Amino acid sequence: MTLTSFGPANRIKRSAETHPLTWRLRDDGEAVWLDEYQAKNGYAAARKAFADMAQDDIVQTVKDAGLKGRGGAGFPTGVKWGLMPKDESINIRYLLCNADEMEPNTWKDRMLMEQLPHLLIEGMLISARALKTYRGYIFLRGEYTTAAKHLNRAVEEAKAAGLLGKNILGSGFDFELFVHTGAGRYICGEETALINSLEGRRANPRSKPPFPAAVGVWGKPTCVNNVETLCNVPAIIADGVDWYKSLAREGSEDMGTKLMGFSGKVKNPGLWELPFGITGRELFEDYAGGMRDGFKLKAWQPGGAGTGFLLPEHLDAQMYAGGIAKVGTRMGTGLAMAVDDSVNMVSLLRNMEEFFSRESCGFCTPCRDGLPWSVKLLRAIENGEGQAGDIETLLGLVGFLGPGKTFCAHAPGAVEPLGSAIKYFRSEFEAGIAPVSAAVPPLARPIVVGA
Repeated sequence: MTLTSFGPANRIKRSAETHPLTWRLRDDGEAVWLDEYQAKNGYAAARKAFADMAQDDIVQTVKDAGLKGRGGAGFPTGVKWGLMPKDESINIRYLLCNADEMEPNTWKDRMLMEQLPHLLIEGMLISARALKTYRGYIFLRGEYTTAAKHLNRAVEEAKAAGLLGKNILGSGFDFELFVHTGAGRYICGEETALINSLEGRRANPRSKPPFPAAVGVWGKPTCVNNVETLCNVPAIIADGVDWYKSLAREGSEDMGTKLMGFSGKVKNPGLWELPFGITGRELFEDYAGGMRDGFKLKAWQPGGAGTGFLLPEHLDAQMYAGGIAKVGTRMGTGLAMAVDDSVNMVSLLRNMEEFFSRESCGFCTPCRDGLPWSVKLLRAIENGEGQAGDIETLLGLVGFLGPGKTFCAHAPGAVEPLGSAIKYFRSEFEAGIAPVSAAVPPLARPIVVGA
């Protein structure tokens, strides 16, 4: 997929001043290789970081810029970097790029890796310098075969140019970078499950604390950042904190720009780099072009399958973490999905919960047993065979699997869309409840536990 083929985005000029992530993209969608990347000021930020900045100054600059994680959690990047140990005697440290992009309806990292692989490498190189990590891994979703091919070629180009390997830019700093393709598990998006998988273990999340900054890959200090997060680092170093903060819209508490998109039956489905604080309505109408003829917007998700549903009247919310929180859900990955008026919400939720149930690592009871239970109930309601109390049971599961009730955030993300769908479209769930037959005594009905 190319960024340049989606409707109104074609008419917006991308520049280094306004689009730090995407201004180097080619109009034909082909990858930008080393010579072209350097001709477009590529690796200038890395040279500045190596020649003119102390390692702690790089960390402080990223912290001052307000960069937050772009994978969905939104944790401040500079704060995470600051958790890495200062002890100089610890000479083995790792930098991990989380490129296991398996969130349904999300493909932003794929675009960056396929078309701008050197931007990610430069971001990791600067980050490694700041964190004193001598080895890095890009943990890549196994299905992203084109991204793997392009990243491996870019790594070899960078090695040949002296930008990776030993004594980088004559600084005495060494950094090796490897592309590691995963086996295809959604749970690997959780950073400690990713670490386990990289080590060859079963992809279960780890207990925290200790956090990866203290005990990570093979027991050594490790920093894990998302692809888009790392791709923001070169522009921050090159152009400074004040410029980066100025990119966001007034009122946004998140700084810089964000890759945002819209899919579903919209006229111009696509992906664009936009300032934090733009409204959902601008994204939906000005960029995605609104709904296709013959379809009406029924609901939308702001950032992947693990975010709650919103209604059309919520489109005026600003697209940043706090703005979306005001209308009751999370920003997530920032790639929205439009649900049209032909879609039955019960069927949609049954499909979603089947995915989340299948992708559970099975480690903790609420997630392992609760998600299949939700699928069973939704399937019955979808077939018109739901029983009295089933909706209350589903709402009970939303509570039992919510934040703080499970070992990791997989189950809370899985049930968030379920709770919001029942909240806004309860009548569609009620339509699947079969009437109790007069021939069946009330005491013969199953007792609903936890309703």
